[in-house]
Amino acid sequence: MEETARSAEHDADRPAEDVTDAQTPGFRLAYVPGVTPSKWVRTWIDRVPDVRLEALAVPASQVEALLHDGGADVAILRRPVRSEGLSHIAMYTEVPVVVVPRDHVFAALESDEALTVADLADEVVLHPLDDVLGWAPSAAASGADDEAPPVLPGKPALERPATTADAIELVAAGIGLLVVPQSLARLHHRKDLTYRTLDGGPEAPVALGWVTEEKSDLVEEFIGIVRGRTANSSRGVAGPTPPTPEAGKKADGRSPSGTKSGGKAGQATKGTRTASAARSGAKQAPKGGKKSGKSVAKRLGKSQSMKGRKKGR
Repeated sequence: MEETARSAEHDADRPAEDVTDAQTPGFRLAYVPGVTPSKWVRTWIDRVPDVRLEALAVPASQVEALLHDGGADVAILRRPVRSEGLSHIAMYTEVPVVVVPRDHVFAALESDEALTVADLADEVVLHPLDDVLGWAPSAAASGADDEAPPVLPGKPALERPATTADAIELVAAGIGLLVVPQSLARLHHRKDLTYRTLDGGPEAPVALGWVTEEKSDLVEEFIGIVRGRTANSSRGVAGPTPPTPEAGKKADGRSPSGTKSGGKAGQATKGTRTASAARSGAKQAPKGGKKSGKSVAKRLGKSQSMKGRKKGR
């Protein structure tokens, strides 16, 4: 059992590879580059220990065909799902980032500062053939449809790289920049490259997909794991009902510690924390990268000006 668990978790962390000759396991989970399915694999091992799970890294362009051919029971893939006969549920959405050389002017921005599409206007932006962001090839392609993807920013390269990995090599060589989901930027991490969040670029939604007519009990079980169902509520596994905080309360509404739920003590504590936060001037950190109406050039120019003043003093 321990060997099976180690094998499944190891497979889930391996880079993308050809899975044509993969052996047939009890349950197969395919996933596209950038996705890390380890969390769900571990839950499966704990919840369905008698069914071996094999995690298969598959190129994004092949994952839907693999499902149709029976090479996988479920797949974590990128939307939109284009094939008929496949069902899917949304999992999460990734933000786009711009991959740049560390000596590029954009790298001088703080790590929490975001670039805009307009900032890329004078840059060569690479567009690999396996792109997963779905940029529109031209303004005409967008038309008047508000749902159409954004037009690829910047200046086009002479040729489109075959893969994202090839595009990363070109970025390192100073040929151009690359816009990818954040997970792919991390997957292809290099010491000579960095990335910054891109505001206004297309997001990269991730979903769990399966063949609609082959929704077995095991597929239902994995869907439940992804959706966060507990072992008790999951359709494929029955287990004892875990204790809840409500079960520990006494009949008079008091918790085991003797404090009355929702009483004045809780309100006083909340008020004290609020007043304390107000006196200290603490602010909640904003989510995502910093947004600014100024261009990168103005932001960097101001930063360099401030450094110059400090040196003058």
